[in-house]
Amino acid sequence: MSKLTIAPHERGVIRIFSLDMRPEEAKFLREPGAADQVLGVQGLESGQIDVFPVSDLEDLGLFGYLNDGCGVSADQLDHKGLEAIEGWVMVVRSAACGGRAATLTPDKRLRLIGFYTEEATNWTGEPIETESAKPFSAPQTAPQDNKPRRVGSAIVALVVLLAVGGALWLIL
Repeated sequence: MSKLTIAPHERGVIRIFSLDMRPEEAKFLREPGAADQVLGVQGLESGQIDVFPVSDLEDLGLFGYLNDGCGVSADQLDHKGLEAIEGWVMVVRSAACGGRAATLTPDKRLRLIGFYTEEATNWTGEPIETESAKPFSAPQTAPQDNKPRRVGSAIVALVVLLAVGGALWLIL
């Protein structure tokens, strides 16, 4: 397989590989650093790499995993093609590189199924036109007098005096 380039600060891209190896070898890829070896790059974040048999997804399947679980839009996914995939897969999110550029050189036992992009959040919105959203629209409160209140410290002083007086009365 040819090299795959991950751009610096790439976000929201998911690459899926089919694993052509024994289940024991595939399970081993869950260990920290094992995915680094088969992908040919060091320092990947193992929390951003999933290795599992497709059969674990049961009725959800890879289509549901990507669409419902990862936020990939259905128009990017080939439903029939994803249903046909069996065995073990490796899901590598671009966040696995920690925001740095990387060149993946996958082992010959890995076959790229595809790469997909997660739907981004649309942060645009219309201006709020309600009366309460206008500047200085909150009700004005009456000004507070700034005289310090010493009620709390007077109570504390009284309690301390009573405690000291009680202790002296018990001693004498």
